[in-house]
Amino acid sequence: MPLTNKEKESPDLKLPAEAPLRALYKKTFGREPEAFEPLREDGSARRLFRLRDGERSAIGAFGPDKLENRAFLEFSRHFRAEKLPVPEIYAEDQAQGIYLEEDLGSTTLFEYLNAERGADIPPQVGAAYKKVLGWLPRFQAQVGRGLDLNFCYPRAAFDRQSIMWDLNYFKYYFLKLAKIPFNEARLEDDFARFADFLLEAPSDCFLYRDFQSRNIMLRGGEPWFIDYQGGRRGAPHYDLASLLYDAKADLPHEFRTELKAHYLEAAGLDSGAFMRHYYAFVYIRIMQAMGAYGLRGFYERKTHFLASVPYAVRNIEWLLRNAELEVKVPELTACFKRIAASSQLRQFGKTRLGLTVRIMSFSYKNGVPLDDRGHGGGFIFDCRALPNPGRYEQYAQLTGRDKPVIEFLQKEAEVGKFLEGVFAITGQSVENYLTRNFTSLSAAFGCTGGRHRSVYCAEALAAHLKQKYGVRVELTHREAGTAK
Repeated sequence: MPLTNKEKESPDLKLPAEAPLRALYKKTFGREPEAFEPLREDGSARRLFRLRDGERSAIGAFGPDKLENRAFLEFSRHFRAEKLPVPEIYAEDQAQGIYLEEDLGSTTLFEYLNAERGADIPPQVGAAYKKVLGWLPRFQAQVGRGLDLNFCYPRAAFDRQSIMWDLNYFKYYFLKLAKIPFNEARLEDDFARFADFLLEAPSDCFLYRDFQSRNIMLRGGEPWFIDYQGGRRGAPHYDLASLLYDAKADLPHEFRTELKAHYLEAAGLDSGAFMRHYYAFVYIRIMQAMGAYGLRGFYERKTHFLASVPYAVRNIEWLLRNAELEVKVPELTACFKRIAASSQLRQFGKTRLGLTVRIMSFSYKNGVPLDDRGHGGGFIFDCRALPNPGRYEQYAQLTGRDKPVIEFLQKEAEVGKFLEGVFAITGQSVENYLTRNFTSLSAAFGCTGGRHRSVYCAEALAAHLKQKYGVRVELTHREAGTAK
């Protein structure tokens, strides 16, 4: 994306590489570039430019880290030889830290996703993601196809040292700067156990390291891949986690599940074995990203990086509720719960995450449902004081979703008065949660058997919230055995 005039005028964006890149372009193509356009910087120290003349364009790169440059250039040559869709390297001057590469255009997978998506992920976006995941196993297989890991930088493998770097990156640049409390000794013990667990996973693949939607270009409807200079040997789980839990891409869970199945089939991996370690890799990828957000946003005051934090918080909240780790890390889990419970961390940028209200009916005979994950906000409503259709033989085998029971309860003034109060108190929370970017609210209705009054009230609240606020509702009838 081109820089704005304000960004071009910033003293932080001087262009020391312009003269050598222009000279390299002329030496390579035999003519001066007519245009030299800075491209928006990412989170690294590297700077990219688009150089053009009347016949062609190329991307010029200036990277102060020569070992990182070497990794990118050597990997690019290997991948091109293996017929993988990566940019051609036209010329390089490693002494000056510059090189010219193929211009793949300006449309990233992230930009395509945002331009095409509506309430749901459209088929053409799903097709693009599946093409991307079709290529991923071929990149991962390059460790067995002669890729020289001596060029990896800064590590040749995603080993214990790499893992501990990422975990401490998260601790020092996110937890501390976001003022999330923790016990340092217990957290370090958890880090050691977590690293041990990650290292159990098979790790004979090329780990791309930053396999996310901004590092995938779309040209002519086909994906092209960039920014693999941090690649190393590692487990296949990490790259899939990077793409599917890319914070600002904000992919729906159902879409993630579909894409995960597509990748496992393409890679020929056993789902059961893969899933044992998968969510641990999702967590460490999110932690690595949050460390980057903290470094760039809290420490370096580049506040646009903090706009991704609310999405990462929501990912953590979903994981706490849905993904049980097979390694016990109590202090780290407590940190995740504190992050999920933070209202402040949800306020960065102009993000509107949307709210899911989880509504349940239940029987008090079988216990009150607990929400011990996420921030735990919500209500439990006792319907046992309402008239009970379950006492009458003609309704005994029915539920609160059946027309005779609905008509019975609609005629009772006490039920209408009860629901008015429920609507008022839940509506107050829904409105507040929407403004604070809280993403989850629960409401549970209990009665004696969990089949009539509680089911009817749960259905009524779900319909009311959808109609008035347009929020997403997950509705479960625990004893009636249905969910929607």
